[in-house]
Amino acid sequence: MLTGDLVRLRPAEPEDADAFHRWHNDEEVMRWLQSYYHSSLASVRKRFADRQENSHERVTFCIETLRERELIGVVVLRDADPINARAEVDIYIGEKTHWGRGYGTDALRTACRYGFRTMRLHSIELGVVEANERAIKSYRKVGFQVDGRFRQSFFRDGRWHDALLMCVLEDELT
Repeated sequence: MLTGDLVRLRPAEPEDADAFHRWHNDEEVMRWLQSYYHSSLASVRKRFADRQENSHERVTFCIETLRERELIGVVVLRDADPINARAEVDIYIGEKTHWGRGYGTDALRTACRYGFRTMRLHSIELGVVEANERAIKSYRKVGFQVDGRFRQSFFRDGRWHDALLMCVLEDELT
């Protein structure tokens, strides 16, 4: 288990499927995420049962509150490239009652620390819709900087939004 100041990161378990199903069918939770497809509980449970073990290429952690051990979200280091020492990160907090309380920032920082120390990465990247100001603020707190822009690459709410490419290097993590 990996621990931060507010969260504990642990591997996903089959019994986590019900929470993921609930989150993935909540429009507010999924609003700024790239893949937004409603799915049945049976299909989510099957995906969890068939899930591949964590590896250097892809590490999935469930985010739990440190004190109560309540499952609140997920963070994934994916597409890890050992030659160039880089990976991408995806994160979201599915439990809306925990939004804006620092859990996502702490989980991201903890996952990045793992990526740099254990996976021997040099850079970690992410994509974020520019309109998702709360997420960008959190990413900046961890040390992420904007490296690029994908113009009108995300369609939501009847209009196109720009997405930002953000990156944190090993020595920039705060």
